[in-house]
Amino acid sequence: MQSPDIRNLQRIGFILLPNFALMSYASASEPLRAANLIAGSPLYEVVPLSADGLPVRSSAGLEIACGRLSDLGGSCHTLYVCAGGNPADWQGSSVLHAPLRKFARDGVRIGGISSGAYVLAAAGLLDACAFTIHWEHAPLLRETFPHLVPRQARFVVDSGRVTCGGGVAPLDMMHAVIAARMGADFARRVSDWYLHTAVAEPADPQRGAVAERFGTNHPALLAVLEKMETAIENPLNRSEMARLAGISPRHLDRLFLTHRGQSFLDTYRAIRLAHGRRLLEQSPLSIAEIAYATGFSSAGHFSRAFRAAYGHTPAKARRSGATPHS
Repeated sequence: MQSPDIRNLQRIGFILLPNFALMSYASASEPLRAANLIAGSPLYEVVPLSADGLPVRSSAGLEIACGRLSDLGGSCHTLYVCAGGNPADWQGSSVLHAPLRKFARDGVRIGGISSGAYVLAAAGLLDACAFTIHWEHAPLLRETFPHLVPRQARFVVDSGRVTCGGGVAPLDMMHAVIAARMGADFARRVSDWYLHTAVAEPADPQRGAVAERFGTNHPALLAVLEKMETAIENPLNRSEMARLAGISPRHLDRLFLTHRGQSFLDTYRAIRLAHGRRLLEQSPLSIAEIAYATGFSSAGHFSRAFRAAYGHTPAKARRSGATPHS
């Protein structure tokens, strides 16, 4: 078999936003360094970048020295936006939109890691392609950009875009990226370097299965719980859910009490309120807009249910809310 052509060094840029997720950045950049060591020659050049060229502090407090994005020039192969878990750190990154669009027009492959896909969406770079984002930020993205529907996947490569949910998923993404250039055997050697023996497929889920998260394996109950997580804005009633599961409403009630220790309505309300809490912490939507987005009839109805569940008002949750860095 003919050896792959490795004469051309690929420059891979990482635009780091304040409080970027250190694990995500390391999971994406370290396999490239390992590829250079294993090949015994420079295949990739990792270039940390910021808009102003100043160092950027990660969510763990570690600062990374960065070059200025405008000094990158046209020799970059792929440019990733790497962001963390607090929307305040990346929702105001409009200074990046024009440069990202220019790089895309020039043929540079554009990527987003963890919540970096939100920046790409705001720049209009995801309108014609499939993509993913960390599950924690998917509700915010859908509410802000209703025409976009992120995939529930670990990573997606499509139409010159590469997006990844973050965390350890960039290890899987970089395995695919390296394999596409250097072949599967070489990519496996890189993954083995990091004891990454179980490489996930792109479409594998970001989160544990519904059965794991809710602690049940009953098929009818799982079908209803999965539907609850997707039917948030327009909740289905008890009879509709029972019909979906192929059981009677009374049997559905028994299943929830037996397997969950909680009623159908209480479980559904908790799922919708958790969605509302994420929107409160992450989005600029008003409390009334969030109420309707979570299937409540009014802001007052939502506020009463929220206070009963969490012990404080939605307004207080908005003032004090912060999401973990993914």
